Amino acid sequence: EVQLVESGGGVVQAGGSLRLACVASGFNFDDYAISWFRQAPGKEREGVSCVTIGRSPTDYLDSVKGRFTISTNNAKNTVYLQMTNLKPEDTAVYYCAARYRRCSAYPSLNSYWGQGTQVTVSS
Repeated sequence: EVQLVESGGGVVQAGGSLRLACVASGFNFDDYAISWFRQAPGKEREGVSCVTIGRSPTDYLDSVKGRFTISTNNAKNTVYLQMTNLKPEDTAVYYCAARYRRCSAYPSLNSYWGQGTQVTVSS
């Protein structure tokens, strides 16, 4: 059974940091691109960043460049999203998703999804 399990969300003040984790199981981790998406209330789900084994990470959002960093621990089948200098507009439910071989910022092209973790940034 394919599973993606996110953790690490919470409430933080503006300027603070959080590290999200996505643990994958049930598929060959090396064959999949893992993306982070987020969805704020009343807004569409948007791609944040993506990583594929052996390739440079891809940042989808200009607003997070220089603040968010995606990384992997292959031995643990885990993808992280380190978020620094958080802003109230980063408040959203953050999801990780998997797609075979290639990253995509389109939610519909990602096959597997986690349940999401809430990030709330207070001003």
